[in-house]
Amino acid sequence: MRKLKLQVQTTADGYMGGPNGEMDWMHFPWSDDLNAYLDALTKPVDTIVLGRKLAEGFIPSWEARPEGESQETIDWMNDTPKVVVSGSLTESPWKNATVVGGDLAEAIGELKARPGGDIITYGGSTLAQSLIAAGLVDELHLIVNPTAIGTGLPVFPATGAVQRFQRVDIQPFECGITALCYAPARS
Repeated sequence: MRKLKLQVQTTADGYMGGPNGEMDWMHFPWSDDLNAYLDALTKPVDTIVLGRKLAEGFIPSWEARPEGESQETIDWMNDTPKVVVSGSLTESPWKNATVVGGDLAEAIGELKARPGGDIITYGGSTLAQSLIAAGLVDELHLIVNPTAIGTGLPVFPATGAVQRFQRVDIQPFECGITALCYAPARS
């Protein structure tokens, strides 16, 4: 079965966006060691899963071929098939993207059961929290920025229950960011 990786940029205090989704807290420029880490993380990936709100900015941004990104990264982001999770769309307005709706666990379970490489999701917050709450994430990659914002969109859902994880890896980078990789602690 394919592995679902969730990669999110987060603040040191656990938010993946400000109260209105602001991302001005992100730490740049990234160092070469962080870029190499992210390249290795995505190397086995052949599918990207996005929530609709994130897809609306993410897909057009990469299609516009942003300055400062390597041609290899731009090509990978544009060429990798995307699955957009949406309760409102029935078909994709983007090329190289399909839309799934309905039961999230069923849709992701079917995607994970197909042959292929790893799957990565970048969120947004509603999708990330739903995937975590449903126990669908196999690896959680928190890219922790050295900033705190006090309030915002949390990475983890408020389930009312303790969510346990086991550490897979911790990697600090020259730019001050630290990657934390966890897997759900399965009983």
